Amino acid sequence: MMKNNKKKNMNRRDFLGLSALGLAGLTILPSWAINGVRIAPSDRVVLGFIGLGRQGLSDFRGFSACPGVQVAACCDVDSIKRDRFELRVGEWQNKIGQNTRCDKYEFYEDLLDRKDIDAVEVVTPDHWHAMAAINACQAGKDVYCQKPLTYTIAESLAMVRAVRENSRVLQVGSQQRSSKEFQQAITLIRSGKLGHVDTVYCQIGEPPAPFDLKEFKVPPHLNFNQWLGPLNSEVVHYNPEMCPQIATPMDHETGPWATWRYYRETGNGYTGDWGAHMIDIAQAAIGMDGSGPVEIIPGAVDGARFWTLKYANGIIMKEHKFSDDVEDGDKGLCFNCTNGWLKVKRGYIECSDPSLLQKSEKKIEAGQFEVSAPHMQNFIDSVRSRRNPIAPVEVGASTCIACCLINISVELGRSLKWDPATVSFDGGDEEAKAHRLYKYAYRNPYKLPYCRN
Repeated sequence: MMKNNKKKNMNRRDFLGLSALGLAGLTILPSWAINGVRIAPSDRVVLGFIGLGRQGLSDFRGFSACPGVQVAACCDVDSIKRDRFELRVGEWQNKIGQNTRCDKYEFYEDLLDRKDIDAVEVVTPDHWHAMAAINACQAGKDVYCQKPLTYTIAESLAMVRAVRENSRVLQVGSQQRSSKEFQQAITLIRSGKLGHVDTVYCQIGEPPAPFDLKEFKVPPHLNFNQWLGPLNSEVVHYNPEMCPQIATPMDHETGPWATWRYYRETGNGYTGDWGAHMIDIAQAAIGMDGSGPVEIIPGAVDGARFWTLKYANGIIMKEHKFSDDVEDGDKGLCFNCTNGWLKVKRGYIECSDPSLLQKSEKKIEAGQFEVSAPHMQNFIDSVRSRRNPIAPVEVGASTCIACCLINISVELGRSLKWDPATVSFDGGDEEAKAHRLYKYAYRNPYKLPYCRN
């Protein structure tokens, strides 16, 4: 992450010059085997990780199952998380017969300067996604970026430009795209066997709330100023719920997932967190990948709980319980069609005509979706082939934009008209365009590259 120029009275080039001997010591074996399969040097993909929290560790486990992957470096603003990640990677490297080494960085520019790294994972808080991923593209790295793609609409558009203008591969970490039940749902709805889709019930949860956490003293192992990065908000301060502490003996974060995602000033709530999964699948099924809604309606209207989306093809999507027999906190989709219905969530798919489904006896265990090796393997294959992955940047951008539009509409308390072809508000709508989730002024000295909005 962007460095303070006064850090240790040493600039980045000085630092890398002094560490050149250390980098040269990273031995690359002529070849190595995983599960008995010999991996040629030309097929190896060397990864660096930017963001080492709970999701970063989960994604590492997924990548470690992909033949030909090496992990050479990691970065986080929390020194304890850096040490933990280095330990976990070292254990894996030792197990598979690799040289045991994973270099640690506090600032991601140092990691991106490494010529031996082919690709990076960006698994930071959402407000850092755009800067880190765009800088990675500029450095010639391919990117696996966790969902939601960005915090704002302008950031998503900038990331699309950065990926394409630098000829990079980017996979969005919306791992449900690679899951059997969701792929089956997309295929069945697209086939038309259930007729035309009228309404999609999308159960994801509520939009974000205003930031109201109590301020605490920042622990010495965390560079919280760097955690904030480009965020330009006077109300945001450190609270351990935002950056959960790591507890022994298992070295896991304590309590629930980091709560920054549930506040307006630091995230997009359940709208962004789970909408990035479920709206993504719904748009793929109804033929709106890379597109989006034309109207966004906030509030409890016609049975919706928090919002309604209208699409140019006449389909309506609303935040609504996807099934009568599920809990309010559950997440899933129901496609209501002219000839029946289809319901899907993680590890579950049901249809009004059961004969249309291919049943699987495999049970999905809790947490398994956070370690999705097939989705990571698809990215690694795309890095090698230079072809688009299953969740390319344009798809992630369209889903992220839909989530941002929902929250803008909810906060403004009125409907919005949107043109997904021009990626702009109909009639200009200066009030909506001035909203922070369209674009906000970065804190000095940060500047968003490729931003033309």
